[in-house]
Amino acid sequence: MTIAIERVTKRFDSFTAVDGLSLEIGSGELVALLGPSGSGKTTILMTLAGFEHPTSGRVLLNGEDATWWPAHRRNIGMVFQRTTLFPHLSVRDNVAFPLKMRRVAVRERHARADEALATVRLAGYGDRLPSQLSGGQQQRVALARAIVYSPPILLMDEPLSALDKALREEMQLEIKRLQRALGITVVFVTH
Repeated sequence: MTIAIERVTKRFDSFTAVDGLSLEIGSGELVALLGPSGSGKTTILMTLAGFEHPTSGRVLLNGEDATWWPAHRRNIGMVFQRTTLFPHLSVRDNVAFPLKMRRVAVRERHARADEALATVRLAGYGDRLPSQLSGGQQQRVALARAIVYSPPILLMDEPLSALDKALREEMQLEIKRLQRALGITVVFVTH
């Protein structure tokens, strides 16, 4: 799916977080938004996801004006900086949660969750609780949850910042491998 950001400005009261940004991202591309804290990277992701709306400008998805579409209509996967896993749910149920919200039958959602876990190299971890996983494994669970419903776009908001250097490098390679394997458009924010 293609993304076009056209002259997007986002203001919060008197603070301008994004000022006239234009950017085109082709289908299947992996694009990294780099910049220091406070430079508007997360605001751009939130605007793409539909959690924020621009003060001016437009967001187009596959050529359609999606500027005012609600988040649920955009069908975009999102991995946040914090994994935000449900501590009381198994890994499988955490991954399957978006499918549950889409009213997918239990058997199918568990099968798809197990498939997503295998994709992020966590086959066999479905019955564990998040507290039984390392930080890197929890990040992979969050990634599996974001891709389980096959979104055409995946947004990632500094998902590796809490990981140590070695694990961060491993996960960077993993994200690139997944992006190629799934053929999805990925927008990755990092400082």
